[in-house]
Amino acid sequence: MGKARIKPNYRRRVLRLPDLDHCKVAVLNSLGSQASRRVYEYAIDQFIGWYCSEPRLAFNRIVVVRYRMYLESRHLAANTINQQLAAVRRLAHEAADAGLLSPELAAGISRVKGVKQLGFRAGNWLSAEQSSEVLKYAAGDTMRAKRDYAMLAMLFGCGFRRSELVGLELDEIQMRQGHWAVVDLVGKGGHIRTVPIPHWVKAALDNWTRAANVTEGKVFRAVAWKGKVWGRGISQNVVWYVVKTCCERAGLEHIAPHDLRRTCAKLCHDSGGELEQIQFLLGHVSVQTTERYLGCKQNLGSPVNDRFQLRTDVQPPDMNCDSAAVKRSTPVETASREGIQCRRGGREDEQTIERKCLSLPEPTDMVEVRKGHRPHSLRRCSGAGASRSDSGSQAHGQPDSAIVGPVGPGTLPDPTP
Repeated sequence: MGKARIKPNYRRRVLRLPDLDHCKVAVLNSLGSQASRRVYEYAIDQFIGWYCSEPRLAFNRIVVVRYRMYLESRHLAANTINQQLAAVRRLAHEAADAGLLSPELAAGISRVKGVKQLGFRAGNWLSAEQSSEVLKYAAGDTMRAKRDYAMLAMLFGCGFRRSELVGLELDEIQMRQGHWAVVDLVGKGGHIRTVPIPHWVKAALDNWTRAANVTEGKVFRAVAWKGKVWGRGISQNVVWYVVKTCCERAGLEHIAPHDLRRTCAKLCHDSGGELEQIQFLLGHVSVQTTERYLGCKQNLGSPVNDRFQLRTDVQPPDMNCDSAAVKRSTPVETASREGIQCRRGGREDEQTIERKCLSLPEPTDMVEVRKGHRPHSLRRCSGAGASRSDSGSQAHGQPDSAIVGPVGPGTLPDPTP
């Protein structure tokens, strides 16, 4: 028998366009949300276009780091860069599972860190006057004007997303607890919530459904230029066009449909709405997301640095250093001359001391203590007399043979036998 042939350990480093397309389809099939598929498809197409622009480019960690630097050079937001890097990591994992890329290279790509997000960008909020102005320019008697007014009323009053507004069906609008609401609305990520409908929003919605004769299915339909309602629904691009057109008529630029969702949350909070109820209305899992929608981190309407004002037209007064020094030293001298005062009713040492000059005690009978008859610790006395005797003995140049100090009214017995 011949020797068994050993298969060489071949590790692929470069992916061609067919391989990338195959991995892209695998990534999109693994996602359950339609919105996630749309976002990942756009991110992967952007990476493939950049990856194939240079020939013989290996698909490894260094290349992904270069792609991150390319995204940073475009001055994109940190969330956008991290989202596109997540799509590239998912693409590398699918390529490794399909055998088109070595597991070591896929593990290196997964270790590429994203961009740190320092703070949050400020969104766009419309005031109540601006929102009313937008609705004013959207109102009209035509079929398209009635549809556009109802769409904007749902965005302003209910805080809907574009996908939720497009997919809204007529049977989802029901009466609950004496109030109209959109019951069991399936939002982003499959989260289910119930959204109450204000009365003025319900009036605009009924005006559209009666004029368009909508009895079932999707609420909003396409409208031809002659006013004919056709089709079974609309796309999200129609919502973009309606918001952009009506806001430009009101003199507002760069307003997206999601800004109307932020405006709904802001107006609810300014009107005294609770943060928890606003979270339920918008369908947020985390209350921190709701706080970003409200702008609770920083109140730009009433900033804290507007509460004070500094005057710059006042000249500093001339100050005399000598007079300032004298003024500072006056209290100290007065305190040294005055006596010490204590409140009455305390201990003996807390009694009031009259204001008088303190004098040294008068000298009393002096007793001479002979050398060597008492311990050294008992021969030395404290007080002014001891200090005087020490100074006197040192002045005469004699050793410390005896210490003279004051004693009480009695005299010490003679220690000699």
